[in-house]
Amino acid sequence: MTAKISGISTAEPVAKPAGSGSNSVAADKSQGEGSAAASAANADHVTLTDSARSLQKIEETIAKTPVVNAGKVAAVKHAISSGTYKIDAGRIAGKLLKYERGLK
Repeated sequence: MTAKISGISTAEPVAKPAGSGSNSVAADKSQGEGSAAASAANADHVTLTDSARSLQKIEETIAKTPVVNAGKVAAVKHAISSGTYKIDAGRIAGKLLKYERGLK
């Protein structure tokens, strides 16, 4: 089955994407090292503020921090398996109510 696409005018020329011509590659190669030196002179320069550096350090620290506290998980597993893990229903209910009130 073929479908005809309508709304395209053949009278309008279709532009080639930038850098798709065969001349652009040859021009880049012919400029050689002079082009590299000019690019380095025109390179962008970024300066971070103290706040940005602090945020970057915090982000790195958080990325290194494990998502799960393995020690606490192991302790809870041990308590459950040994039968010493106690569930405080009143505490759980209180936290559920506090959460529900915060949603309003």
